[in-house]
Formats: sequence, C-alpha cells, structure tokens
Amino acid sequence: MEPSSEFKVPDDPFANHEFVIPTTQICTQNDMVKWTKSQAYNDYIAFVLTLSSAVKGKSLSAECNVSLSTHKLQGLIKTLSSWVDEIPPVEQAQRFGNKAFRTWIQKLKSNSCSLVEELLPPNLQKAAVEIGSYLSESFGNETRIDYGTGHEAAFAAFLCCLYKVRVLTPDDRIAVVTKVFEDYLNLSRKLQKTYRMEPAGSQGVWGLDDFQFLPFIFGSSQLIMNQNIQPKQFLDLEIMRNYCHDYMFLECIKYINDVKSGPFAEHSNTLYSITSVPHWTKVNSGLIKMYKAEVLQKFPVIQHFRFGSILSINPCT
Repeated sequence: MEPSSEFKVPDDPFANHEFVIPTTQICTQNDMVKWTKSQAYNDYIAFVLTLSSAVKGKSLSAECNVSLSTHKLQGLIKTLSSWVDEIPPVEQAQRFGNKAFRTWIQKLKSNSCSLVEELLPPNLQKAAVEIGSYLSESFGNETRIDYGTGHEAAFAAFLCCLYKVRVLTPDDRIAVVTKVFEDYLNLSRKLQKTYRMEPAGSQGVWGLDDFQFLPFIFGSSQLIMNQNIQPKQFLDLEIMRNYCHDYMFLECIKYINDVKSGPFAEHSNTLYSITSVPHWTKVNSGLIKMYKAEVLQKFPVIQHFRFGSILSINPCT
C-alpha cells in the first residue's frame, strides 16, 4: 500500500514533558534488579511481544498499512545505507574491524538528532535528542568495531520510543517488523560485511547467532500456522531458497549459510536444535524465554542500555 499523505499529529501527552539525554544506569551485576523491575524493561519486552504477535502468520510481502511515519523510517535507513556506499573500507593490515566504520558511525552520531527531527511532528521536536540517542547506538561500537544483540536492542528501543510518543501507532505494528525492521536487518548485514565487524559478546557455537536475536523471534511468529514449512524443514535448501524472501527466520538461516562453512549442526548448534521442536508456536515461545534469559538478563549486554524519560529506570508502577 502507498503511504498515507498526511502526518496525523496525535494527542499531545508530552506538552510539558522534559526530555533528557539517556544515560547508562546499570553499573554492576547487583543493578540488574533495577533493570528487570523498571518501567523501561516492562515497556521494552511488551513492545517486542506485541510486534511478535502482530506478525503471526504474516509473510514479509503481506499487505499492511504503511503510514507516513513508517515510510519516513524506511527513508532514514535508506539514507544510512547510502552513507556506507560513500564511505568505503580503508586499506589496513588487520582483516577484521575496518576503521572506515568509525567514520560512518561518527556521521550517524553527528546527524542522529536532525535525522530523528524529520520523523517527529512540530510538537515533539524537543524529543529528538532523547530518541536520537537510541538510534546512534543501534549499529555497533566504534571503538571495538563490533555489533551484537545490545545494538539490536537499542534499535528496538528507538522504535519503542517512537511508539510511546505516538509517532508510531498500533496500525503500524506489522509494517514496523516487515518493512522497517527488515530494512534495519539488511543495513546491519551490509555494515557487518562491508566493515568486517566482529560479533559483540558472541557465545560461539552455543549462541543462537553471532549478531542477531529478534529476527528469529519475529520470524518464528511469521511461520506459525504455515502448513508448508515445519521446524524440521528450515534447513532444507529448496525450502530456504523458495521462501527466504518471505520469512525472516529463513532469511537469517540463509545468511548464516552464506557467511559460514561446514555442517550447520557444528557452527550453529543451538539453531540446529530447533529442527526437533514440533511446531513454530513452541519455537516462538522458547525463543522469547531464551531472549529474556540470554540477552535481557545478561549484565554484559544491559550495562550499555540507556535510560531517559521515555524509557525510564524508575520502577514499573
């Protein structure tokens, strides 16, 4: 569907709101309790679950509402992708961690506020400095030149903030996954390949994936009720080839096969174990539990999560 031509300004619950630059608050393992009891945690996990539920049984090509806000988000990601083309890798001795990424990420950080301002109506322009902080943390670490699930979580938090300030609405939920997050995923892969980025905090063969987690949650939800593809079949090359453009889960599996060699059961053992799960509903619920335990409750990931006035460290009420 074509994007709607009018940006509808929502009711303004933020008329007298004071936005802030988000900061890290989880400094020690003991602080993790503050995180799991916080309003930010509650809002974040509810947002992820809502998106997962929204795309249940929906392919990437399924017709959905594409609002002007969604269309603008896609345009933002397209702009960021064009910067990769403008900033090629530099010649250097080491194979991984091309230093040109630092130029790219600095350009993002310098422009994040103005990029977000383009997404916001006049009454929310002052929120750009807070929401833009999450965008600038969404694509990797400039010092280590690595990327992992913490950066992915920053992008989900960025979208969650847009939802909380009502720039995104319930009608946008499907497109947020099948259009916006899909574009984000493709850009993240482009960055990883172009700048030879290292995985951040990879668990190796025992981790779900070197870089991502959320597309497996969203992708398994997409496959619920699919009669043609069972969990035991997702490694079948013909199924992968025929359906990878329609289902995020299969797209992820294809990408892993493209960048890794050797038997899948050896380099991606945790994913391989999913072939023994009887149906996608159980896969989806299992991945959600794993995401909470292996990402959201891990200090090395959450120590980098930022809290502000939209996603607050204050206890959930």
